Amino acid sequence: MKNPGRCKIAFVLLLLFIQFSLVAQVKKAASVNGDFYNITSFGAEPSGKTLNTVPIQKAIDECSKNGGGTVYVPAGTFLTGSITMKSHVTLSLSKNATLLASGTISDYSNNKDKLCFILMDGVEDVSIIGEGVINGQGGLFTVADEAPDRPFLLLVNGSRNIRIENVTLKNPAQWTLRLSGDEHVFIKGISIYSHANFNNDGIDIDSKEVVISDCIIDSDDDGICFKTESSRLCENVVVTNCVVASNCNFIKFGTASHGGFKNISVSNCTLRHASVSNHRTWYKMPGISDSITGISGIALEVVDGGFMDQVTITNITMDGVQTPIFIRLGSRRTPTGYLKNVIISNIVATSHSKIPCLISGVPGYYIENVILRDIIINCKGEGELVDIDRPVPENEKNYPENRMFGSSLPAYGMYIRHARNIEIDNVSFNLLKPDFRPALWFDDAQDITIRGLKASQPSGSTQLIMKKETDKIRLLE
Repeated sequence: MKNPGRCKIAFVLLLLFIQFSLVAQVKKAASVNGDFYNITSFGAEPSGKTLNTVPIQKAIDECSKNGGGTVYVPAGTFLTGSITMKSHVTLSLSKNATLLASGTISDYSNNKDKLCFILMDGVEDVSIIGEGVINGQGGLFTVADEAPDRPFLLLVNGSRNIRIENVTLKNPAQWTLRLSGDEHVFIKGISIYSHANFNNDGIDIDSKEVVISDCIIDSDDDGICFKTESSRLCENVVVTNCVVASNCNFIKFGTASHGGFKNISVSNCTLRHASVSNHRTWYKMPGISDSITGISGIALEVVDGGFMDQVTITNITMDGVQTPIFIRLGSRRTPTGYLKNVIISNIVATSHSKIPCLISGVPGYYIENVILRDIIINCKGEGELVDIDRPVPENEKNYPENRMFGSSLPAYGMYIRHARNIEIDNVSFNLLKPDFRPALWFDDAQDITIRGLKASQPSGSTQLIMKKETDKIRLLE
């Protein structure tokens, strides 16, 4: 008689073998059916050399056609041309997975206005998640300012209920992540490294109902940039808990400002100089000695006939920046728009140029209702007597940027012109080196309240505050 114990063991092993075989078959089936689609099951190869546009797009199309689900990118490097996302699809990149953009423009099927590596166009309920990398190989395209035929890395256009989490976006040929005409967008925990080409913005926001949080952005061009490229509004947006590095503007509203910016909050962000500067030589500009700096920490610009209303920016620290705060209402387009009802508070910054903070409208058009509260600016100094008397051009139609008025201004702390109802509350301007300029200079400014000002005394006999054609300055302790 056979050993019953051995029979029992053999029977159990047989059952386990059958069970594992069934599980393997189910998993294999699930990779191409149901709600889980592994791109390798559609023929994608992780060699980094084979072009995988067709199998990846087929996986996305099948997933959407069957009601939605997850398109999975396993570990490996998958070279591909442009990809178009479809509604109800989640693109999940595993750890050590890379989607590598082709450097050949003919591999991009998007039309010219929507040229990008990954496109979401008029879709809903779409996500890109995971710990993988999306690499645009931007250096393979023409490396030049405003050069044509350079795709965005991710373009979300006219879409709704979009989620992008935890992925790394790097080396775009142009902007990294562009949001254009979207609603209900959630971006969390992503990392951006964009120094492969010119115009390498981090995140560009021309949408509404947007929440951006917990991101790390290191970009050659503007870090987080709000835009209104048409008459629509950029509104109801929250940006919080981010680290932003840039060789241009760290947090910027504009330059495109055809519509309006309304009801926007930026908070709890750290701004620092970029890790590299492949295309900028700001150190050649007079008054800048640092090899890597950004232009402006906070830049609020309305120059294309649009408006700004109800914007708060709070709890920001910044270093590696030339001009900490730059607010400009201009007339690049007519009619001139308006800029009002802005609160900037709880700021600590160190300036690395002779271009101070600035608030400037244009003749006949005032920036209004701005509160600057609980701010410490460590100012570079080194201003000379000649800087005080230097005429400051209006440059109403110029591109807005801190150096649009020259490499210095008549104040070392803040220059305010064509503005009214401005409140400066508990603001400190600390000189790092001697400076002959006043801390504050007002030109055509009305209804100014200064409370609790703390500022280093200028060299020579220069007054702490100077003014021209200015009325109603209230100095309070």
